[in-house]
Amino acid sequence: MKTDILLKNGAIIKLYRSMIRTTAFLRVTLFILTSSLFSFNGKAQVIQEVQHSFNFYTQNALQEKIFVHTDKDTYLPGEEVWFKVYGVDGNDHKALDLSKVVYIEIIDHHQNPVIQTKVNLKNGIGDGSIYIPVSIANGNYQFRAYTSWMKNFSPDFYFEKKITLINPLRTPDAPVHETSAAFSLQFFPEGGNLLSGITGKMAFKAVDQHGKGLAVTGAVVDQRNDTVARFKSLKFGMGSFPFTPAPNAVYKAVVFSGSMHLTKELPEVNNKGYVMKLADNGSGQLAITVNSSGLPDGAIYLFAHTRQTVKAAMTANMVGGIAHFTLYKNTLGEGISALTLFNAAKQPVCERLYFKRPVQKMFIDARADQQQYSLRKKVNVSVEAKGESGKAVNAELSMAVYRIDSLQGLDQSNIYNYLWLSSELKGSIESPDYYFKAVNAETDEALDNLMLTQGWRRFEWNTVLQNKRPSFAFLPEYNGHIIAAKIVNTATHAPAKNILTYLGIPGKRVQLYTSGSDSLGNLSYYTKDFYGPNEIIIQANPVVDSTYRIEVLTPFSDQYSKTRLPDFKIYPNTLTAIQEHSVGAQVLNIYSGSYLKRFYTPVVDSSAFYGKPTSIYKLDDFTRFTTMEEDLREYVKEDNIVKSKGRFHIKVLTDRGFLDGGDPLVLLDGVPVFDINKVFTIDPLKVRKLEVMAAIYYYGSAKEQGIFSFTTYKGDLGGIELDPHAAVLDYEGMQLHREFYTPVYDTEVQASSRIPDFRNLLYWAPSIGKGPISFYTSDRAGKYAGVVQGITSDGDAGCQYFTFEVK
Repeated sequence: MKTDILLKNGAIIKLYRSMIRTTAFLRVTLFILTSSLFSFNGKAQVIQEVQHSFNFYTQNALQEKIFVHTDKDTYLPGEEVWFKVYGVDGNDHKALDLSKVVYIEIIDHHQNPVIQTKVNLKNGIGDGSIYIPVSIANGNYQFRAYTSWMKNFSPDFYFEKKITLINPLRTPDAPVHETSAAFSLQFFPEGGNLLSGITGKMAFKAVDQHGKGLAVTGAVVDQRNDTVARFKSLKFGMGSFPFTPAPNAVYKAVVFSGSMHLTKELPEVNNKGYVMKLADNGSGQLAITVNSSGLPDGAIYLFAHTRQTVKAAMTANMVGGIAHFTLYKNTLGEGISALTLFNAAKQPVCERLYFKRPVQKMFIDARADQQQYSLRKKVNVSVEAKGESGKAVNAELSMAVYRIDSLQGLDQSNIYNYLWLSSELKGSIESPDYYFKAVNAETDEALDNLMLTQGWRRFEWNTVLQNKRPSFAFLPEYNGHIIAAKIVNTATHAPAKNILTYLGIPGKRVQLYTSGSDSLGNLSYYTKDFYGPNEIIIQANPVVDSTYRIEVLTPFSDQYSKTRLPDFKIYPNTLTAIQEHSVGAQVLNIYSGSYLKRFYTPVVDSSAFYGKPTSIYKLDDFTRFTTMEEDLREYVKEDNIVKSKGRFHIKVLTDRGFLDGGDPLVLLDGVPVFDINKVFTIDPLKVRKLEVMAAIYYYGSAKEQGIFSFTTYKGDLGGIELDPHAAVLDYEGMQLHREFYTPVYDTEVQASSRIPDFRNLLYWAPSIGKGPISFYTSDRAGKYAGVVQGITSDGDAGCQYFTFEVK
């Protein structure tokens, strides 16, 4: 019995011990699983937070792109710069109907704007022209374009293009004396870091003093002057080479270009950090290797996006200071993708760009019906946009045809290169067409060097990761041009807040806009259909607010990119061409000047902001009195004129009785007249009509006790004296569209005209449709080039050139 009990107790003890071991095992297993789960969740949480922050930022920071097709890129005084504007969404390149105004500037090499204008946009499309005055100085200029919304971001996003202006009436400036440092060199470690003991790719770029790439060879030497690496540029002064820095070493490069040489220090070598290396194995995959030094192993994260659309968010573990990512190319969008590496603390530690060649989906077939023409003969050009399948597609196209000579070459800038490449990189790109004309190993390597040396991003990660809605100083002009102003108290010189102001544009069409000032005294007037040169009058109600000064702000950007213009030179072989262009411009302005000054009348809504008035009084329909008081008393049924303490007042009568909130808003040619006594000084013989709104009217932040709107015959305020506190200034609205002039030689009489025709620009059309396009050659023989470019509604861009001879 005892033995049985002992055996049973022993079995129980064994079973108990077994249960303890099993429970301990389960606890350990559960702990491991829980820890792994938390670790997994923690890793997933980091990359999810980055992705969430990125999406939140991009949803509130829409990117616009502007491309401008100019008819050519070299101009003389008396000529016009004709241009077509394409405004697209920065993500998908589809036409973007956000901004209704684009700002165009021509800027000299001191970043001083010499010409500024505003152009209307409709569904992202606009066009215009700029007359080159005789006062212009010789030089290379920056033609740039942007919207109000784009002013919230870096000026490097603005469209920029170099144009040359040559004035034969002015002596060119003396050539700039070249210094001994005739070229500069920069080094760019792949991913951004140079790490001791880790092999990485070192990219470089050499440019001359004009900003052009320069072919160079060089060697890297250490502090003991031992050569540790050699390199040679591939294209446009750019190249790359493998480099393994030693710990605590200092390096410099000795670089040669012809007889010139330069010594340049390499970036500092770090003992702690990350290095990211990208390899394109050509099999549809990108192999990304990450090395670290001086840091503990842990999770790292790879985040990839193409034009602000997330394409990949991956996690890997550093093991022994190394980690690998495999990124499939088909997950990336076409064009430039940014690959950013984050550590466990959500800090961006490496970044580099990768370019995936886009598949061109829109092709333009453009050709002249002959390859050779005589003088003053008709040229027929067929233009058709086609899709990938070869079928015709609808596209927004523009076309220019001009003479090619030693002064004006073939303009290589086009919308396809710009949208896919130039608009995504910092600084100007030399010959962007080179990267698209041929696809081979050399262009692939040159393209990757470009990504390494001119890579950048459209935002700062520390801003993105704050998860705060971005604040913007400039609003998108989605209804029309916004005139900005500031109001200050003349006594205290402090910004005045909560002051109601009025902006009137004198004319036969009533254009009045109101704005209340914010806490900083800022005013914004949302105009609509505001075209041409005008005078604007801004004022507060002097009866209520008389101690304020209003200053109108410029709508043009005061921020500039760091793109450097090349020095201007006139070469001996261009003198004949300059003379021919100058004579051609003078002849065109002398004999066809009236045709060059024809403008299209914009189609606008001529009704006033208050819509259909209660009554309209055309004063010619009545017997004229000699004073405005008599006219108002005798003919206008919606008013009651009273005079108290030497001041007149107008009581507005409605179908429900008199409005008792005070005088109505009185307008004269669209400009408020707050002093009712002045209203009765208006000469009634100069007034054509009076419109009366007999009701309380809310307009912006204003509440008006009815409206009395007088319109004179001339729209010039009828000589009434304005309030001295009003801000009066000339202000240019959106430019009126000039008609392009091209002569017609249909008949023998027209062709034999003795009026000379020395046009170098034969044709310009900002918008062309289906069917043949016709124009006539001039009296200038030579080679002519036609450029057609545009974009489809799906965001597929294209460009095509054609040529012909004139004998």
